[in-house]
Amino acid sequence: MLDVTISEVIEATGATLLCGSGEARITGVTCDSRTAAPGLAFACFRGERVDGNRFAPSAVDGGATAVVLTTDPDEGLLEQARAKGCALLRAACVGGETPDDTDPDATEFLLRLAGFWRRRNPQWIVVGVTGSVGKTTTKDMLAAGLSASFKTHATKGNFNNLMGLPLTLLAADATDEVVVAEMGMNHAGELARLTQVALPTVALVTNVGTSHIGFLGSRENIARAKAEIVGGMTASDEATGPVRPCLVLTDDNDFGTFIEREFCEPAGVEVVWTGLSEKSAVRAENLVLDGEGKPCFTVSCADGWSHELTLDAPGRHVVADFLLAMAIVWRVGGSREAAAEAIAHMPQTHMRLEILSAPGRARVIDDSYNASPSSMAAALDVLCSMTCTGRRVAVLGQVGELGDEARAFAERVMRETEGFEE
Repeated sequence: MLDVTISEVIEATGATLLCGSGEARITGVTCDSRTAAPGLAFACFRGERVDGNRFAPSAVDGGATAVVLTTDPDEGLLEQARAKGCALLRAACVGGETPDDTDPDATEFLLRLAGFWRRRNPQWIVVGVTGSVGKTTTKDMLAAGLSASFKTHATKGNFNNLMGLPLTLLAADATDEVVVAEMGMNHAGELARLTQVALPTVALVTNVGTSHIGFLGSRENIARAKAEIVGGMTASDEATGPVRPCLVLTDDNDFGTFIEREFCEPAGVEVVWTGLSEKSAVRAENLVLDGEGKPCFTVSCADGWSHELTLDAPGRHVVADFLLAMAIVWRVGGSREAAAEAIAHMPQTHMRLEILSAPGRARVIDDSYNASPSSMAAALDVLCSMTCTGRRVAVLGQVGELGDEARAFAERVMRETEGFEE
């Protein structure tokens, strides 16, 4: 976990100390005043509906060692903080074209502090995980597989944005060997900010789909945005540690060659391919689904290693996630046998193709956490592949952020669901 003095926090982030001692130590950061406690710094975010600065007094009462404000405190808060021995800081002002336009920025505070902590721990093997869909599943597989060989810290849930990624890094301990960092984005430039903080040793792109196409305009723009992850990586021939940097891509990614040519080659970052084709360094062979929709196959690597297994998670699409995870395990020197078995039998992720059943009742495939065109297609594939003695019913929700592609997607889903009961 984080272990720094307030003076180091100030030096790393450019924050201003308003009251309190710079010698006090911070062992973590929270953005929820209800979890404020000794050793923690509470960062006040201004949301669309709630201003975190309003909860500064409760964080002080909760025993927070420091509170990072994005506004000027009143005298009442200053007196309260002095009485409680809580340091008050004001985040640095960033983002404006002129000094009068700038505001204290809690997001930038977190990013700068997380970047400082990452650079304080260069021994970490950081695995960056991005892509349109499958990030969380792949991240969970990586955490399970790498934990079989290393002391591993991973993103909780889907804390993968400009707030979540810094919190993931700040929660990692200096004794951790591997940090698995899920990295998401909605707009161009967001992943560039995250990768400069995380500095991935190795990374992967699950796929380039249509998520956020309403914001980015085209799949090529989505590919460019995902490929920003390369910007924080060291060139493969400049690596000083035992792990050579690389970006892992799937062989069915129609933008894979584009990412390799336009981003990886100029940066000197090697590409490792995974999938079903012979060119892939990590591939699946003899893939079939059993009556429960579970994939059975042989995973093999270019060095001749192979392993037969059945994944507890249903669906063909999870094989792609599995291969990405196995490529990373191989690349960083973990036990592939132990990783494969750990991933094969890891618990199902709640609301992500989670199969619920009870004697005498219908089985329910709960994939309601989020939706995209490719994830919905994968869920329908699982529904069709499972043994069924009655009717198959698909209950479909709305998919957002598709922009001009929304109608085409709706028509595609209608074609794929012909024959289902509404």
